[in-house]
Amino acid sequence: MKIKNIAIIAHVDHGKTSLVDALLKTTETFRDNEVVDTCVMDSNDLEKERGITILSKPTGVYYKDYKINILDTPGHADFSGEVERIMGMVDGVLLVVDAYEGTMPQTRFVLKRALEHHHKVVVVINKIDKPTARPAVVIDQVLDLFIDLGADDDQLEFKVVYTSAVNFTSSISDDPDAQEEGMEALLDMVLKEIPDPENDIESSLQFQPALLDYNDYVGRIGIGRIKRGKMALNQMVSCVRIDGSITNFRVQKLFNFEGIKRNEVEVAYAGDIIGIAGLPDIYVGETVCEQNKIDPLPLIHVSEPTVQMNFGTNTSPFVGRDGKILTARKIEERLFKETQSDVSLKVERVENKEEWVVSGRGELHLSILIENLRREGFEFQVSRPKVILKEIDGILYEPYEDVVIDVPDEYVGPAIEMLGTRRGNLISMDSKDSQTRLTYVVPSKGLIGFSTEFMTATHGYGIMNHVFSEFKPVTPDTYVGRKQHVLVSINSGSATAYACGQIEDRGELFIAPGEEVYEGMIIGICNREEDLAVNITRAKQMTNQRSSTKDSTVVLKAPRQLSLENYLEFIDDDELVEITPHHIRLRKVILDTVERKKYDSRNK
Repeated sequence: MKIKNIAIIAHVDHGKTSLVDALLKTTETFRDNEVVDTCVMDSNDLEKERGITILSKPTGVYYKDYKINILDTPGHADFSGEVERIMGMVDGVLLVVDAYEGTMPQTRFVLKRALEHHHKVVVVINKIDKPTARPAVVIDQVLDLFIDLGADDDQLEFKVVYTSAVNFTSSISDDPDAQEEGMEALLDMVLKEIPDPENDIESSLQFQPALLDYNDYVGRIGIGRIKRGKMALNQMVSCVRIDGSITNFRVQKLFNFEGIKRNEVEVAYAGDIIGIAGLPDIYVGETVCEQNKIDPLPLIHVSEPTVQMNFGTNTSPFVGRDGKILTARKIEERLFKETQSDVSLKVERVENKEEWVVSGRGELHLSILIENLRREGFEFQVSRPKVILKEIDGILYEPYEDVVIDVPDEYVGPAIEMLGTRRGNLISMDSKDSQTRLTYVVPSKGLIGFSTEFMTATHGYGIMNHVFSEFKPVTPDTYVGRKQHVLVSINSGSATAYACGQIEDRGELFIAPGEEVYEGMIIGICNREEDLAVNITRAKQMTNQRSSTKDSTVVLKAPRQLSLENYLEFIDDDELVEITPHHIRLRKVILDTVERKKYDSRNK
């Protein structure tokens, strides 16, 4: 059977995974009586809840005389390393662009990678059913982006298909009324425009994993494309490692992909996208060859981490109340297990401490790991995220990011002021229909903690997108960290309504009456210029004097609710986030009030 290998690439939330749903439906990949969720490629709970794709996933559909292998890629910047690695597995890409939003930072990034590999690009203008859709304007933006990225004449002659993945319609016309049910227009364009893979079956085997998966039964699975030759189950093969050494092993399992299923097969040929098991530590970029016919492929670049955090065993007074897994050995096992499938993650043990330095591609990347561990019953604590600096020729470099912000005109001033204090460099400003788009280059360090402040300053109307740009020499800091100070409990016990009412005028609380607290726990934001130690467990004194307001009810404001990402952004260098299966708490590193004040006075 003939093969097409394609990747679906786009900015976050432009509809890649919904488009895969529509392609699976059009090709009748599922049985009529099979119950299938929407966004079936987003297979884990966090992907479903957040509506984002975290890991690239292969699938396959059959259409006419072809098997079309499809790779659904993440759109969020923190998982962009997945996009870079799969470009060698495919022969063309579908570039999905929102019919209203147009090109965004991640659109530029993913398209640049596709053009660098000289892939054929089919542009998919999705969400054409939106009342605000402006396909002509978006096509002009896409063309400008192609030109800006140095596309050659052949690449500039890209074909366009207009779709509404949610409504299961497509057309080659930009008229929304011309949409037809099904994705045949897009599938036909794939067969017409995307070249067939090279099908050199007679030559010696070359296979290179670009993605990793992990299974408790077979261990690590390398996913990639057979460049040439063929591979059979139980075949003895050689793996050329990253350092040039050679390891022989037997192919214990061989998988191909269809729909959301991973099927075991006996043999696979050049052009097939497959998964193999048998080598416990197979890694991205290594080459699997026939024994005695060693011919390694060029190594695949794996993106370096840009952000790191310290993970540690829980040391709070509430340790063990909530979680079942809290020992250093169990936490370490789980962290290193995660590196088996996530090549962008790095874990190092801190010497003589029950701590680990965990490095990833961004705050979201690390918060996804934290949330997964929390749901599995782990209990631990994490520090404030910080960017990773690297030294080149004796000079320190720091990561920078391209940032695009969309805000109503009335909030442009605060947005510019906030980014200015974080060393942001304004590249362009474009206003239209009472909305302004600001394009910046900002050091990654300046974006830590920015999202929460930005949403507050724009009353929730601001939208921010960012993607890693490059490393630049470190410049002197002008941003000194979190401006807000905190309210810290001076004792342990249950918060009382009386104490909450007394403390409300000093700031904004994170907790409600009845919640248990401990000394050193952060219970709110302070409106003063310093951290404030407060007694949140204080009860109203009982006297024999009757008060005229004795029976009045204390009316309190609702406590401020923060997400895990908000907590990670909020904390300062002397604070930690305590993670348990049912609670997320903020705390000071030094819990004892007197000891903390002594330490602060010595370090002022």
